Order: sequence, then structure tokens, then C-alpha cells
Amino acid sequence: MKVCLVIGAGAGIGGSVGKKFAQNGYHAALCRRSDENGLQAMVSAIEADGGSASGHLLNAVNEDAIENVIADVEKNVGPIEVVLFNLGAQIGNRSLEDTELKTFTLGWQMATFALFRAAKVVIPLMVKRGGGTLLVTSATAAVRGNAGQHSHAAAMGGRRMLCQSLNAEYASKGVHVAHIIIDGAVDAPDTLGKMLGDELFQKLRETRGGDNDGLLLPEQIAETYYHLAQQHRSAWTHELDLRAYSDLAWWNHAP
Repeated sequence: MKVCLVIGAGAGIGGSVGKKFAQNGYHAALCRRSDENGLQAMVSAIEADGGSASGHLLNAVNEDAIENVIADVEKNVGPIEVVLFNLGAQIGNRSLEDTELKTFTLGWQMATFALFRAAKVVIPLMVKRGGGTLLVTSATAAVRGNAGQHSHAAAMGGRRMLCQSLNAEYASKGVHVAHIIIDGAVDAPDTLGKMLGDELFQKLRETRGGDNDGLLLPEQIAETYYHLAQQHRSAWTHELDLRAYSDLAWWNHAP
């Protein structure tokens, strides 16, 4: 069975992408750092819908954790055809003085080094099998720095350059790497909801979430991710940005 490995499977983009791939015949191997109950709930929902899924707890900063989960999935589930690297590295707005060295380093570990580790293990496997897809969720910070975003912008900028380097080396060997800039707020309780708190998040959803169509909707994002993984190699997308129709593009905002 072909496998879609989701590294960072929360209740937003990651979980929705896993569900989309499972609906189309993939086994969704869902990985998240904590909340085993939430993880198993996503697995159960996919299985109840007729799909195949498994849940894996993964703390990506731990030594060998990413490498071990990839090896486990390859051995016990099946060959990984698609990887969604969906780990966030947002620590909020912090001035230079308030950004500790360990905090800055953590952003790099999550956004850039963890992606490098995943790619270093899974891309050679894809090359041996004749191809594969690495989908990388990114952020506006990858293309535009801002005050208070020292750690996040540096880490996401590194993520973008790593994706370009991987493409330069492996596209001709059949591996498709897509860097996806999420240019706006996502209607997701695991990310935006935690940043705003339950009350503010619900108020925002009442005006811009769901059918109001002002936040980026995870289930619609998943449609784009699935499309990217099905593209013919003669017209691969290597980078794109997604935003709600009502938002200004990142380059039209004052820094």
C-alpha cells in the first residue's frame, strides 16, 4: 500500500491532508508530538470513513526520532510515496532582546534541521523506487522578515532554501519537492486557536471561519496538496503561496 507520511498531523492542515490522501487510497501515517487521544481520534475518523491510517507520537527534536519513525513506517506499513513536512516553528512576537539563544535554536531545529533529517532518510528511498513527493508547509516569514520574528523568519527562510537545494539535486531523479507558503491565518484550533485562545478564536471564526470564507480552510488546503502530489513531472510546481481571496498578498503588506 502506498503511504503518505504526515509529520505534524494536527487538527488543521496536517490532519486534513492525511484524510484527503486516505480518501484516495493512501495509508495515512500521522505523526504528532503529543496528544495521543487526539491522534487516535484522527486515525479512527479516517478508518470510519473507509480509509487506512496509523498514529505515531514523534518529538522531532529528539535524536533519531524522525529517522526511527520513517524506518518503522517503511518496515511495518509500506513504502512512503508522499511526505508532508508540516512542523511549525512559530514562537510568537519576541524582540531581539527577548529571544533567548535556545529559543532561536529551537526554531531552526524544528523548521530547518528536522526537514533536513527527514529528507536525508526518505529521499534516497524515493530515488531507489523511481520517485516520490515531499510537500513542505511554510509561512510568509520564509519570504519576508518582520519585527519580532527573528527566530521564525530565519528558520523558515532556511526551510525555503533547503527546499530549493533539494529540488536542484533530486528533481531530475524523480523526487518532487514543493514549498508551500501559507500566506494568512488558517482556521485551525491547533495553531491559530492556541495563539488566540478559545474565546477570541471562536469570535474570529464567526466572521471569517468556516462558510464565511475569510480564513484559509484546512480541507481546501488539502485539495491543493493532493493535486501537487499528482502532478506530471513535465509541469511540477516547486513553490506556491496560498491565501484567502479577501487577504492582501505578502508583497502588498507594509513590513
